[in-house]
Amino acid sequence: MKRKTFLQNTAILLSGSLLSRETFANDEKKKPLRFAHLTDIHVKPGLIPETGMAKALQQVQRLDKKIEFIMNGGDMIMDALEATKEKTQQQWDVFHRILRSENSLPVFHCIGNHDVWGWFIKENLPTGQAGKAVSDKLYGKQWVIDTLQLPNRYYNFSKGNWNFLVLDSIQLNPAGGYIGKVDDPQMEWLQQALKNIPVNQHVCIISHIPILSISSGLFFNKTEANGDLKIQRNLMHTDFLALKKLFQQHPNIRCCISGHTHLQDEVDYLGIKYYCNGAVSGNWWNGSFQEFAPAFAVMELFDDGSSKRTIVNYS
Repeated sequence: MKRKTFLQNTAILLSGSLLSRETFANDEKKKPLRFAHLTDIHVKPGLIPETGMAKALQQVQRLDKKIEFIMNGGDMIMDALEATKEKTQQQWDVFHRILRSENSLPVFHCIGNHDVWGWFIKENLPTGQAGKAVSDKLYGKQWVIDTLQLPNRYYNFSKGNWNFLVLDSIQLNPAGGYIGKVDDPQMEWLQQALKNIPVNQHVCIISHIPILSISSGLFFNKTEANGDLKIQRNLMHTDFLALKKLFQQHPNIRCCISGHTHLQDEVDYLGIKYYCNGAVSGNWWNGSFQEFAPAFAVMELFDDGSSKRTIVNYS
């Protein structure tokens, strides 16, 4: 082989080697932040719900790809809205026992509507308000805040180049029921938190009730008599238009993740991915809800702000 040819071939080989190393380095940079989103567990005393919650947690930790933490999307227990104090405590005891025994990962929590104690306890009051429970220090969201040791009913934390804003989307409706929205103090906090996050840091917003979701209109699996889809105020954020306006001021908001409907969808709207993930409990521990089996989601968030969801039907 001529010297000139040898040097040319060597240069090509070296170039290929350097390219391979650079590609590998780039792949490493693209390694995602990976976490499991478990929502609507609805655990309560009983073989099926207790076994189901345990199986879901076990499956998370058996996944081939490393999970860094669990995001608990709310509705952890079957129901505290109408439950007595004794039954609510029993449900929380089961939740904590299984979480301690079957999980070794860090867990962040989001409040769901069924985690709120006493709002629907009616003691023969014509106003429908919650009798003696109102005067209890654990009434409303205080119980869930205390038992999970939350910093507040809404808060934020950072992981890598991502900042997570965990919202409280459950607001009491004085006329009855609850509404999906952020209240005024929380809106002020959200506006300030978004201002404080560096523009080069990506934002993921977690809520129990979807901020935007097509499945909210499919929950009842039918249309109204006139053909309209029905989206109740407790199935999707009623303040979506206000949030949309706020979000457009912060292009580093990349995705919003929720649960609540026990259905699954993925909406790409104005540069933001809205993921509504399936319920660990499926049809409240009675198999699938509509077409969706009991499941959790594996979320992958990348350095470029993109995201990916994989649904895991664990049972």
